[in-house]
Amino acid sequence: MYLSDICDNGAETVVGNSNPAIKGISADSRLIKPGFLFAALPGEITDGQRFIADAVTHGAAAILAAKGTRLPPNATHLPLITSMDPRQSLAIFASRYYPIQPVISAAVTGTNGKTSVAWFTKRLWSALGYKAASIGTLGVDADSNVLSPTGGLTTADPVTLHQTLQNLATSGINAVIIEASSHGLDQRRLDGVRLKAGAFTNLSRDHLDYHKNMCSYRAAKRRLFDQLLPHGAAAVLHRDTEEYDEWKNISQNRGLEIISYGKARTDLELINVKPLKKGQKLTVRLINNVYEISVPITGIFQAENILCAIGLVLACGEKAERIAAAASKLTTPIGRLELVATLENNASIYVDYAHTPAALESALTALRARTKNKLHLIFGCGGNRDTGKRQEMGKIANKLADEIIISDDNPRNEDSKFIRLQIAAHCPNAIDIGNRTEAINTAIERLSSDDILIIAGKGHESLQIVGNTSSECNDRDIVQAALPRVRSKI
Repeated sequence: MYLSDICDNGAETVVGNSNPAIKGISADSRLIKPGFLFAALPGEITDGQRFIADAVTHGAAAILAAKGTRLPPNATHLPLITSMDPRQSLAIFASRYYPIQPVISAAVTGTNGKTSVAWFTKRLWSALGYKAASIGTLGVDADSNVLSPTGGLTTADPVTLHQTLQNLATSGINAVIIEASSHGLDQRRLDGVRLKAGAFTNLSRDHLDYHKNMCSYRAAKRRLFDQLLPHGAAAVLHRDTEEYDEWKNISQNRGLEIISYGKARTDLELINVKPLKKGQKLTVRLINNVYEISVPITGIFQAENILCAIGLVLACGEKAERIAAAASKLTTPIGRLELVATLENNASIYVDYAHTPAALESALTALRARTKNKLHLIFGCGGNRDTGKRQEMGKIANKLADEIIISDDNPRNEDSKFIRLQIAAHCPNAIDIGNRTEAINTAIERLSSDDILIIAGKGHESLQIVGNTSSECNDRDIVQAALPRVRSKI
């Protein structure tokens, strides 16, 4: 493939007459090999222009950069592609370099629920006979053997994403659901993906360390609907959110099909939720017909996420009655209000990824409805992230939980004790146990008959980040290791 095959002269300016063969693309100068195109992207901390010379020494054949870029002396012989939006150009170039994609691609965005919706959507497709995959926080989950790491990001960088999509398609995957994070949308990582549908779950405070304010955060999420979904695609929108009317109007103006879901006046309506011993029975109206679906999944918010997934599968061509039948086969996503143990005294232990105020409130509310005795909570807040969440989450914990242990949750380069003190100021009766393992062991020891414990914040994660060091820390494994000791005392 040559430079002219991936470069759109309508959006970029090419300086230089050569048309080299392009053997790869990267925005990391350390990964450049002979024949690669190097994308010198502007960043929050540093500018990719600083690494052009290094990329050239590694064999770069062409450079993509922002308008006004000047090449270093060792690069003046190379073609320079300049763009007003080099991140978007990189994504488009990647989509042309890796042009094969699954026949059906959909995306889901929102503060909370993306991973659950992706999990449910992929499993609905699989139950319906598709070869399906999901790409997101849990990595690449595919009905085929595909080695496609996402780099630990909810939404992978565009080169990795498009390479992954091609790998999936060539391995037989015909339907894929992608988690669209606000960072990923803002940084144009999904540009070039040929989407048939996109979904929105909800919007609440998160990532303000990056976006700075809710207006910018909202605008990043909205890009999926006002820029990325093509004319004729479907927008699956949560009717019970403040953003619904605005995003519905945007979607209609762009020629998108609207599928609404929620508790009332929707295309996909959650009529009733009946708790079961393990899970819940959902009564739902899908377009014109009513169905009852029993699932081993806890929480009204998860029922709404199931509806969202149903909306995506419906939007991509399936029939409502077939989807309703397949929905009974759904299972709980890893680390999403996941029941990981039940003690002999009937106390239950759940692990959940809730690390935002709204997610913590939803999880605690869901379990409060099931709690016959006391509701216990372990949680913390991440370091080097939005500090304003700490007081909000402390207040929510204080309001909804009976017994609270504040523990560390990826303190990174902040003083972990200081983070816990900031939270404790708003739940003064909480116990402070920084060590995560000790906190979990202590909480389990304190469980009485019919109590519920929720360990929030890390969910599926298996590492604890302290300073620049990552060490093994998996809440689910810690619980399992504690069970023999606890059972011997009951």
